Amino acid sequence: MKRLELGIVPGAIGELPERMQAVVIRREREGDPRTAMQIEDVPVPEIGASEVLVLTMAAGVNFNGVWAARGKPVSVLKLTGEPYHIAGSDASGIVWKVGAEVRRWKPGDHVVLHCNQSCGQCGECNGLDPMACEQQKIWGYETSWGSFAQFTKVQAQQLLPKPAHLSWEEAASYGLTYFTAYRMLVDQALMKPGDNVLVWGAAGGLGVIAIQLCRLIGANAIAVIGSMAKEPLVREFGAVHVIDRSRFDLAAGPSKEFGKEIRRLTGGRDPDVVFEHVGRETFPTSVLVCKKFGTVVICGATSGYELNFDVRYLWMRQKTIAGSHFANAHQCERANRLVLEGKIKPVLDKVFPFARTAEAHQLMADNHHKGKMAIRIQASGS
Repeated sequence: MKRLELGIVPGAIGELPERMQAVVIRREREGDPRTAMQIEDVPVPEIGASEVLVLTMAAGVNFNGVWAARGKPVSVLKLTGEPYHIAGSDASGIVWKVGAEVRRWKPGDHVVLHCNQSCGQCGECNGLDPMACEQQKIWGYETSWGSFAQFTKVQAQQLLPKPAHLSWEEAASYGLTYFTAYRMLVDQALMKPGDNVLVWGAAGGLGVIAIQLCRLIGANAIAVIGSMAKEPLVREFGAVHVIDRSRFDLAAGPSKEFGKEIRRLTGGRDPDVVFEHVGRETFPTSVLVCKKFGTVVICGATSGYELNFDVRYLWMRQKTIAGSHFANAHQCERANRLVLEGKIKPVLDKVFPFARTAEAHQLMADNHHKGKMAIRIQASGS
């Protein structure tokens, strides 16, 4: 088979074309996704003994694809040393070929992928946490051969069973954000039933998952949204209280008025946990409003990485700031089980054809999207 058409699953599992279509980023065109990401024909990657080749049915869009296109904050091509980069850190697909040492999976299995890669051999991987591995990388960002291609190469430990009740596109949409939120709240912040949890960006990809986890565990989600037009969405997924952030001047520094609004809604209780991923605009207020001995858990900083806050609120009230980065395979497995059981619902807003992958990333770069987006690759369109 010389070429595999999009939207088709070959009749013979394991049959491979000579080359594949992929959305490629090259150093000389790093910049806006609309120009940096272009479809090219490239070789199908060879796999190692503990690796798997997956026929990509659909792929999820995340902001790290925008970073890869821009070459900022660092050029991923410098990190990988490859002549080109294939982005994409979320996918659903069919196991197409397995390495000689792979035992848990076989060709034909329907899977979703998590994006953590590690060496699997060091002490950190075997007793501490693979996220502590010195070779830990995010597949599709710090490594190439990501999901925006007809075939993707991954470590066997990245595979998880696809929920049968989800479409290929839905299954491709949730991994990065959901598994990140799961580690943040369950393992890092140790969220408990009855906790009040302040969720910034509650109507976004991370936020709607965080709210669902709160409801499942029995915590009270205080959803912060950009406008009250989004209130029905966050209420649907379990928000107990809702705050419109546009009413408060958070950019001016820590907002005591915001803290008063939380206490008004909760009957005088401050948040036990603050779910942070916004960064510069919100972090000073997060540290202020978190309760004594509470935890601010943070996985990113979309509004800026350099954070200024009044540290007196931290040490005098003995609060904790916990950093969190994606999740390990065991956490991904536990979290995925909740999707398999229908207890957590992915929220997919829009599906694009493969030819519009760059456009989808440009919408995300310009903040003109809503919710999660997915790219249909070998899945047939409706």
